[in-house]
Amino acid sequence: MDTQVEDLYPTRVTGTAEPFDRVDPTVWGAVGDGPVDAATLASHDAKGFHVAEGLLSPAEVQTYWQELVRLSGDEALKSDERVITEKASGEVRSVFEVHRLSELISELIRDPRILDRARQILGSEVYIHQSRVNYMPGFKGTGFYWHSDFETWHAEDGMPRPRAVSCSIALTDNYPFNGGLMVMPGSQRTFVPCVGETPEDYYKASLKEQEIGVPAQEDVTRLAAEYGIEQFTGQAGSALWFDSNIMHGSGNNITPFPRSNIFIVFNSVENALVEPYAASKPRPTFIGSREFTPVAR
Repeated sequence: MDTQVEDLYPTRVTGTAEPFDRVDPTVWGAVGDGPVDAATLASHDAKGFHVAEGLLSPAEVQTYWQELVRLSGDEALKSDERVITEKASGEVRSVFEVHRLSELISELIRDPRILDRARQILGSEVYIHQSRVNYMPGFKGTGFYWHSDFETWHAEDGMPRPRAVSCSIALTDNYPFNGGLMVMPGSQRTFVPCVGETPEDYYKASLKEQEIGVPAQEDVTRLAAEYGIEQFTGQAGSALWFDSNIMHGSGNNITPFPRSNIFIVFNSVENALVEPYAASKPRPTFIGSREFTPVAR
């Protein structure tokens, strides 16, 4: 494994940290490389995300929803470290490496509607850096503070560049009031280093509530003033595609309406992980895969 890759995005520093311009593109492929049309690709390049409405049919949504119900009720999985529970209630929050636990979701990842879009955005063959299903139950679902996924993947997994894209497929309707994901359009162009050393085995705490690797409030304020905030809303079956470095977060869900989704992270095979840039060892492979085999149909 290559351990000598230059650190272009230093983070988890001591003292103070200043945001700086990203040196890599957001879109690596071209219009003819996949199903995304020119206008949508240009919008993704500018804003760092786009929404694919109706990616799944209502019948498909029901099929995958039942699969989520099956996984969350599987007693054999309850003690598996891939299952993350809510800090307060103990209810299932996420199930990681879900494409290895569910044949249905494994097939979904290989669906041309999804795989070809990921290849086009990243301009290469891709592999699965991370997969999971998320459950945000009504009344008790807790959100996540503002953060950049790439900051964590760079610091703790050893992802060299932000040449990764996430796909969040809604299996429930996303309203403005049930903890929907908020993004700062265009913020993917700014890398925000974080202050603080990564604790040993920090993933065990951070998957429930992240305290290290979160931006300073002043930086969030500046980004919000410059880029504004938009929220992902829409019917079940729609999908949000967003850049690994975009600033995003979600609030708590105190409504009766649950919010659940399938979450897939594609990384370019040309951006394979090296040793972590700001941690003593890599996180477990169910969080950050180190099998860089391209996804095949």
